[in-house]
Amino acid sequence: MKELDELNKPQKEAVGHKDGPLLVLAGAGAGKTRVITLRIYKLIKSGVSPREILAITFTNKAAKEMRERTFSLLGDNRSSGYQSFHDDRPFVSTFHSLGVNILRENYKLIGLPKHFNIFDKSDSLKVIKEAIREAGYDPKQISPNKVLSIISRMKGDFVEREEYSNTYDNNFFGKMISLVWEKYERDLKKEGVLDFGDLLIKTANLLKNNQKIRKHYQKRWKYLHIDEYQDTNRVQYTIANLIAGKHKNIFVVGDVDQNIYSWRGADIRNILNFEKDFKNPKVVMLEQNYRSTKRILEASNKIIKKNKNRYDKKLFTDNHKGEKVALFSGYDEREEAIFVASKSRELIKRGINPNEIAVLYRANFQSRNLEEAFLEMSIPYQVLGTRFFERKEVKDVLSFIRAALNPESLSDIKRIVNAPPRGIGKVTLIKMFSGKENKMTPAVKKRVEEFRNLLKRIKDVALTKKVSQTIKFVIKESGLEKKLKEGTEEDLERLENIKELVSLGAKYDEFESEEGIIKLLEEASLATEQDSLDQKTKKNKDGVKLMTMHASKGLEFEYVFITGLEEGLFPHDVVEEDEDRDSEEERRLFYVALTRAKKQVFLTCAGERIIYGTRVINLPSIFLTELDEDVLEEIPFQEEDVIKLE
Repeated sequence: MKELDELNKPQKEAVGHKDGPLLVLAGAGAGKTRVITLRIYKLIKSGVSPREILAITFTNKAAKEMRERTFSLLGDNRSSGYQSFHDDRPFVSTFHSLGVNILRENYKLIGLPKHFNIFDKSDSLKVIKEAIREAGYDPKQISPNKVLSIISRMKGDFVEREEYSNTYDNNFFGKMISLVWEKYERDLKKEGVLDFGDLLIKTANLLKNNQKIRKHYQKRWKYLHIDEYQDTNRVQYTIANLIAGKHKNIFVVGDVDQNIYSWRGADIRNILNFEKDFKNPKVVMLEQNYRSTKRILEASNKIIKKNKNRYDKKLFTDNHKGEKVALFSGYDEREEAIFVASKSRELIKRGINPNEIAVLYRANFQSRNLEEAFLEMSIPYQVLGTRFFERKEVKDVLSFIRAALNPESLSDIKRIVNAPPRGIGKVTLIKMFSGKENKMTPAVKKRVEEFRNLLKRIKDVALTKKVSQTIKFVIKESGLEKKLKEGTEEDLERLENIKELVSLGAKYDEFESEEGIIKLLEEASLATEQDSLDQKTKKNKDGVKLMTMHASKGLEFEYVFITGLEEGLFPHDVVEEDEDRDSEEERRLFYVALTRAKKQVFLTCAGERIIYGTRVINLPSIFLTELDEDVLEEIPFQEEDVIKLE
């Protein structure tokens, strides 16, 4: 086979490994996805049943790419966007999607409704906010975001509420978190809803505590593959070990140098201790890079070698030498933004596709000046993170379906009971959910009955018709279409968005009605920032991509701008303030940013910058002192690039 013949020696070694544990230490751009997919192909050709193979990645985008590559190698022309949990192919999934599927198969065992809903972050924040109020605190003084972040982090560390209370409930903050968490958990249970953290911790507990279930999945998946193993947290690590516990055929791919998510629970010890966790594993190192130029890799190697907590490896490439890494030092953030925009314009004029240009920043607030400069120069751009499924009108349609399938979902009913207005107020809602409907007036009773009949009709359609037909039905029968048609120009744009939802939903029409609608709801709940790049909606046009460095992980572009290289911003001073943060992580983040580029990297910094309303004089980042003139050259500011504001 041509693809197998083209592999380098270490890649062939990894692909050819069959039984027992294997650790693949793969540098950036070393072809790790290719190695995983070809290994799966070879397993199947050696006689392993496709159904016995499980592959786990971290993003929907990566899972989709891996499915496409794997199924293409196998000559399978069926859709690879999403797959059934029960088809006859290797199951390729994210950890969260795997958890959803396992829990749906065993919902009765854990006391969940069949059609349990999944809260995305915005849904969770609303309930957390209410829980804070109910606990006697002010959500303006205690950040719901912070509380949710701590609860999520605890779940990722495989710490449940009772354990947290016993361990941390010894000061004001710990007591507050315990109390809010208790009320939050109660509200989720009442509605038959799980949040992101629950999907994993409940899966881990099910596998850990139920021997029959554990043996079932161990028998089902004899070969386990995990991509980006350095990003696993404690609960993901537990799930992986429980599934692989019998056969020990666990194939993990990772790179310590790309561990950048400790703040959300990624535990670098999982990959560093792999050789201790599994006896005599095979270890293969992939150091040949197929993405970047020699100069980009030289710069990347110079940066990362300063870290001590790593496997010693050095990326190399047969690609051409390429341009030096360019450095631009602006007077302030405005000048920095003008440089980035003008250089992007220059690249586009040279024939570079705008989609092949990425502008990376450490903190989201940096995007404002960059966006202004791009708008002034009429350069098309897209900010990563504007998720289609987060738009109000789209969430409204999905809430109708979720409420129809799960009538206990108070959050969804609150959202759509008056979308459009039906004259059902808060008092009526309380009566609806407390069994006091006899105290309603006849007119109110009628409105409530009509609303319930609407949900019943939506449920009937959702369980019998194609997904796209269900969405069309909801748009029309809910009254949303009529209301938006009669509204402003902005309302008409919202109507276009929910019509686009029909197109997105059509990709699930190949599934049975119930399975298709459930998969749509899962996609909406589990959507990530990167998914916005693949959602072909009218608002997601071609353009230069603006995103945080964290969001760029797993992506690649021909030209990359890394902005804000100043002490306190990058490396960020949050590392100094947080004792739990890994002091080497910021350098790993810079390494990740550098290795996103294929052809050239532009580094930028500003002598002064407004941060949180205060103008700050900046020192250049320590990272810049670690790059010498062999790989780095400074670019002067061109006065003609300056564009005066109207």
